[in-house]
Amino acid sequence: MFYNNPGWISMKENQTIDTLASLPNLGDVLAKKLAVAGITGYDDLVSLGSVEVTLKIRDGVDPGACYNMLYAIEGAIRGVRWHTIHKEQRSQLKKEFDHAAGH
Repeated sequence: MFYNNPGWISMKENQTIDTLASLPNLGDVLAKKLAVAGITGYDDLVSLGSVEVTLKIRDGVDPGACYNMLYAIEGAIRGVRWHTIHKEQRSQLKKEFDHAAGH
């Protein structure tokens, strides 16, 4: 089910969205996409990593998931705004994402 019609959201999903949206870079829209993709909290972000989480969103929720989303999720894991992630580290994330996506 793609995100463009989220439908009814349960109380538990709403709490998940609130929790995720409190992390850096993760507003309500991205938090909702994460919840729909099955990401329930910070521990899921850390255990899966930004590349895998972004692929889960792209493959099951939002086919338009992009590098900026990848960087936002990485920043949330690190507890920083994504703009502060060094360019070399963003470049490495991009390479890992492209490799994992089969590009």
